[in-house]
Amino acid sequence: MPSSVPTPRPSSTVVLVRDASDAPEVFMVKRHERSSFGSAYAFPGGVLEPADSKVHSFCTGVTASDADRQLDVAGGGLDYFSAAVRELFEESGVLLGGTDLSEQALDAARTALNDHSLGWDRFVEENNIVMPCDRLRYFSFWITPEGLPKRYSTRFFLAELPAGQSALHCGGELTDSCWMQAAQVLDAHRDKTMQVHYPTRKTLERVAQFDSTVELLAWASRCAEKGVVCDQPAFAPELLQ
Repeated sequence: MPSSVPTPRPSSTVVLVRDASDAPEVFMVKRHERSSFGSAYAFPGGVLEPADSKVHSFCTGVTASDADRQLDVAGGGLDYFSAAVRELFEESGVLLGGTDLSEQALDAARTALNDHSLGWDRFVEENNIVMPCDRLRYFSFWITPEGLPKRYSTRFFLAELPAGQSALHCGGELTDSCWMQAAQVLDAHRDKTMQVHYPTRKTLERVAQFDSTVELLAWASRCAEKGVVCDQPAFAPELLQ
């Protein structure tokens, strides 16, 4: 056990979904083996950055007070929504926002954001990116157990793949990606062909209960309306398996 308990880093994760023949599919990304999640499949997401708080004026559909109420925080709730839009774009190429930029320009911006030669606030402001935050349904909240060296305080959002867009992992931290039904990912984990950590598995179990994205999005909206309870499991080795 570490001598001091690390403070959880505020983070946003996006469960990106699309309709398929039998059940909704989720977009999974595989983390690099040297990342915090070591070769595991997860959802796009990452820690909040200072730039996330600088673009609130470009957020629509959810006000700052709405975000604070949904996330049950005293302030800064909209930062999590902005981070969710940013991380989804950086890691999957999917932009939940309006823009006149060409596909080539978006690809170049995504590369620049990932190599930190472009800031999120500059990208949003210079291109007047409108972020429809009401496309993000807040439905889950996890805090990493105290026994781990790296800890995160992660808000989970659900979003439907926008029409006309496709998702593909970035290089570097992400080495693979796929669209699969939640039940298929869980089966692959049990068969040891995909490594999926505990919070991701529990999220997939919830998603697997629904037959369409319409039902799934409606459920996620109800979660936010009722109030999301924080999941903070005690440390156990099996949580990493």
